Amino acid sequence: MTNASGPSHGGGALLLDAEALYRELLRGVQQLCHADTRLVGITSGGAWLAERLQADLALPGRPGVISSSMHRDDFAKRGLASGGQTQLPFEVNSADILVLDDVLYTGRTLRAVMNELFDFGRPAQVRLAVLVDRGGRQLPVQPDFAAARVTLAAHQSLALARSTEGVFSFDVQEA
Repeated sequence: MTNASGPSHGGGALLLDAEALYRELLRGVQQLCHADTRLVGITSGGAWLAERLQADLALPGRPGVISSSMHRDDFAKRGLASGGQTQLPFEVNSADILVLDDVLYTGRTLRAVMNELFDFGRPAQVRLAVLVDRGGRQLPVQPDFAAARVTLAAHQSLALARSTEGVFSFDVQEA
């Protein structure tokens, strides 16, 4: 696991190599996966990760995509996100599910995702793998695997971006 905390050169800009972190995530997910593990990516960055991992690991079928929109505790303020709807192309009951996300922060998105997932059934096991854990948790949520842990100021946001060629990068913004 990479531990990239604090700013690097360039006047406080945090530089993260998303492709290198993806390779680390791939190694971690290989260790977490069993023959019957189903990948589920959180819209949108986690869904991109799940899609690419599904192909790189040569797993059968399609990965699931899950949206937190309907169960968010700030739904009245945010409304429906344009990120997409939940699609779980497999039976959730008794499934071994590995949820994937790009950036884990407060844990609130994951709480909403768990509510959404259990609307579809009762999995046997749910684990979490993330590309980046940025700390700042407001709920008792921890990933089973994080490719990197970084420290960002509360006024900064970190989001995964994907080029038309499928190459990952990060976008760090000041809020």
